[in-house]
Amino acid sequence: MAGKGGVGKTVVTAAVARAAARSGLSALVIEVEGKSGLGSMFGHGGLDYAEAVLSEATEAEGEVRARTITPDEALLDYLRDHGLHRISKRLVSSGALDVVATAAPGIKDILILGKVKQLELAGAADLLVLDAPAAGHAITFLQSARVLLDTVKVGPINAQAKGVLDMLTDHRRCRVVLVTLPEETPVNELVETGFNLEDKVGVGLGPVVVNGVYDPVDGLDADPTEAAAAAGASLRGGEPEALAAAAEFRRERTALQAEQVGRLAEQLPLAQIRLPFVFTTEIGPAELEGLAERFLTEVRALGEVV
Repeated sequence: MAGKGGVGKTVVTAAVARAAARSGLSALVIEVEGKSGLGSMFGHGGLDYAEAVLSEATEAEGEVRARTITPDEALLDYLRDHGLHRISKRLVSSGALDVVATAAPGIKDILILGKVKQLELAGAADLLVLDAPAAGHAITFLQSARVLLDTVKVGPINAQAKGVLDMLTDHRRCRVVLVTLPEETPVNELVETGFNLEDKVGVGLGPVVVNGVYDPVDGLDADPTEAAAAAGASLRGGEPEALAAAAEFRRERTALQAEQVGRLAEQLPLAQIRLPFVFTTEIGPAELEGLAERFLTEVRALGEVV
């Protein structure tokens, strides 16, 4: 999952994981920046390198687990797996990783992606959902394997980079789902990111998720006073004007969103999954279930179109 900061990428990541679970699949969410608050959406605490169960499997649903992967922890795992446990912690605590990262740009990203590749090959879950960095960093993050292949010609780093690139460019194993809001700047950045990912990384793109779309509301053109009277209610002073202003705002926002959604379809001709605007400051389990259900509804609609 990738997109400009502030578009709800982490919320969509959580919704996709729950949608997978509701479809009977196990899902493993991988978070790489360590500050997403993803666990709280499931009523869980913060995440760390150890896997945490966010929602348990039932007879009808799959399990959702999550973890944070950092370059340091991924390197420790790699060294332990290769019989270098005794020096692994000293290497990380000494700051040697930062020195190597300066000398070989992309090494930290390849450590994370290498761990993701290991989990994918091991069949850690039916679906791995990676909450990638924000759009600008997401390109360099996913491009790290190709960069390292060009700079490191032999050895374990080259082998790791090749394995990661094989995973990223195999459209049966990996797709990038771009997330945006139906607003001008996020749409512009998403279109640019989409073409860069295809051209520079060679990764396949899935449907675009347009987040925060206002659902249609009936009666916005009605006169508030007449509507209240028809319903056997009365309005106090100032309320008709406030309701009329709110209706006008909703109509304008809906029109602006429709314009941007149409522009996105023209400039980046991919299928779209539209998720509703959630009128709350905190996304919790109840809101997450609603978004997961809408996601599945939108996916089924895409299947009918195809």
